[in-house]
Amino acid sequence: MVFEQSYAEIEGDSASSTELYALLSNLADLPIKQGIAVTGSMNQKGFIQAIGGVNEKIEGFFDVCRNAGLDGTQGVMIPRANLYDLMLREDVVEAVRAGQFHVWAVENVTEGIELLTGTKAGSPTEEGTVYHRVSQTLARFSEHLEDVEEHIEHSNGQGHWVSDVVMAKPS
Repeated sequence: MVFEQSYAEIEGDSASSTELYALLSNLADLPIKQGIAVTGSMNQKGFIQAIGGVNEKIEGFFDVCRNAGLDGTQGVMIPRANLYDLMLREDVVEAVRAGQFHVWAVENVTEGIELLTGTKAGSPTEEGTVYHRVSQTLARFSEHLEDVEEHIEHSNGQGHWVSDVVMAKPS
């Protein structure tokens, strides 16, 4: 799996951290808070890198939220490296001061996934954390892969489709 700039469904490297958050959310079976917009490219070590157009991205999402109705939970998560680039419109600044809109600055994926899910990232061995839940899901995938390999080995090429075995829901 790679997160490179492309011009397909998810566009640009500023979306690379967002793609990983979606993947972690799915693997951990934890929903992401839908009122938080995310931007930021990510390096190979999980650090969130600066992006261009940070002010426009924040103001654009603010406008969408204001039109839908600010409820105090919405905001934008940006790379910490972009903090000194902020020059936001006065209405956005006032909404932030009033607690009706937020701008969160994160340095790495761990901080970001905690903010987005409200769950401690933890470690693969720490019960109940994001990374533990991801680890458990990957372990189930591995078990199912072993089952598939065993099934193929015992089928002696009798025309069984791998997808028939893989699509079985884990118990």
